[in-house]
Amino acid sequence: MVSVVLAERWNSRDVKVLASGVDEVGRKLPSNAWMALRRLGWSTAPPEGVKVNDRIVRMAQEQAGRALRSAKWRAEMTAGVLATWPIDPGKRTPSEWDAVRAAVPGGKYLPSSIIKARTRQAATYLKANGRLPVDVFELEGAPKVARLLLLAACDGQQATIERSETGTGQALLRLQLPTRPDPQTYRDWTWVACPIALPPTVPASAVLHLPTLRLAGDTVRADLAYTHAVPKAHRTGHAVALGVDWGLNTLLSAGAVQLNGEGRITALGAGGQFRSAGVLAKQHRLRRLSERLHTKADQYERLIAGHDHQLAPKLDVLRSEIQHVSQRRSSLNDALAWAAARWAVDQAIAAGATVIYVEDLRSMEAGGMGRTLNTRLSQQVRGQIADRMRHLATEQGIAVVTVPARNTSKLCPHCLTPLRHRKTPDRPTLAGWKWAICPHQDYRWQGDRDHGAWRRIAARGLAHQATTVTDHTSGHMAIRTVLDNLEANAVLTPTPKTSRKDRTKTGPTRPRSTRPAPRRRRAPSPARPHGRAGQRPEGHAHTDRTRLPRAAHRHQGMNTTSTPTTGHRPQGAALGAGFHLHAHAPPPRWETIPETQSDSGSHS
Repeated sequence: MVSVVLAERWNSRDVKVLASGVDEVGRKLPSNAWMALRRLGWSTAPPEGVKVNDRIVRMAQEQAGRALRSAKWRAEMTAGVLATWPIDPGKRTPSEWDAVRAAVPGGKYLPSSIIKARTRQAATYLKANGRLPVDVFELEGAPKVARLLLLAACDGQQATIERSETGTGQALLRLQLPTRPDPQTYRDWTWVACPIALPPTVPASAVLHLPTLRLAGDTVRADLAYTHAVPKAHRTGHAVALGVDWGLNTLLSAGAVQLNGEGRITALGAGGQFRSAGVLAKQHRLRRLSERLHTKADQYERLIAGHDHQLAPKLDVLRSEIQHVSQRRSSLNDALAWAAARWAVDQAIAAGATVIYVEDLRSMEAGGMGRTLNTRLSQQVRGQIADRMRHLATEQGIAVVTVPARNTSKLCPHCLTPLRHRKTPDRPTLAGWKWAICPHQDYRWQGDRDHGAWRRIAARGLAHQATTVTDHTSGHMAIRTVLDNLEANAVLTPTPKTSRKDRTKTGPTRPRSTRPAPRRRRAPSPARPHGRAGQRPEGHAHTDRTRLPRAAHRHQGMNTTSTPTTGHRPQGAALGAGFHLHAHAPPPRWETIPETQSDSGSHS
């Protein structure tokens, strides 16, 4: 039924009528999609010989109505791109960018990657047909129908849900299902009870709503919605903020800053990092595998060319393998997004922050760093992490605001002086990317590039919080532009270091022993015992080991120092062994260098 409605109404006129919100006589259309379709007279019916009740038809109309409503934005986007078609589709001029942004809805703040994707799609159609498409409905066919049941369109005569009496972590879903594939009468429908295990994130006081049932392989999954009261997040009035910076191997770098009553901004601690090098490495291995499988499948399709070929069974195997790899990539990205978002929100809760400032990198397309690094940077799950972060932060009443990313890693967080980037801290004259040094004589700040970036992001957000706007469509908060007069105040005040030069005596002197030999626990343990008899030495020195463990011979230096000169170059998990397999040492604070300040830290 859903496919029939989409095939009949997949055109610009019907989509425009549905998206307008009024019917032919000027009456406002209902918000429910199935009610709007019935108001417009777009009815549907089950196949001949199949008996279903009206609630089943409602679910089909609701699913089709949502798909048609979502096509309105794509139609306007495609129309704007086609109306301002550039001379070179691969590279627009500044005037062509201004024209296309003025033609598309919300184009002023729309990421350029979305416009480029639509341009590439139309360019592919132009290459294949020799002309541009008329609209999105010629460019794209009717969308495929997902196998799901939108129970939200039903009432209590079709489905009900309530918490189970056995415990708070269970819910009972009751719905009518057919007893045969082609029910002939209403007697072929019966009530079925489906117990649902609620995750621990669902509060006990939350109101449960009818879920959406969908197929995931051989399993039926329920996307359950619930409602509960949460604190309201505010746009302004923040004193403590968490700044979050994106990275490559270090996926997130975050730290808290505080705005005092005098307008000064100070950092609260050294910050931390969310490192997921192992997960990202697996993600890129799966990406390369998927590319090889797609290339091989395309070659098989060209060889088969619609004929009965002996490669057809192998092509089916390749397609199933491509689907399996795609599911693995999706699951891995989803798990990584939830873990990173949970870590960032936990950092905000621990610091007492009321807002999280995240740099806006939706339109970032990496370039100039090699094909491998460009692809890895461009395919990160930043959008998913930001969405999960908003979801988790809303439950705590914490606002999530995106800020412009311009010059966040380029300027010093204390004086806005352009930084000098070096490869490692122990080679201050070797040009690089990771380590940043401020040349200003009064500050001389140096630290990890990402640590300087989250300081700049948090300070910029607090200084520009009065310019925060809320998108009425999505509800997301953002700072759109950077003002020069406010940016001048977006600097951190260095925290004075405590001095221990005053060693005035404040109490009696501790009595010292006159023993000629030190205590046993203060004496160093022998490398190996002199004999088999006797007491075991203190500490963890083994009595039966003649050589050090293998991990002790590995390069255990911190990850920001220069490359070891030995032949072995450890990577990833080879830096340690045992429980410290993924442990990393924090960067040095360089307290011995005169007039040098560094307060960056790193935590895994």
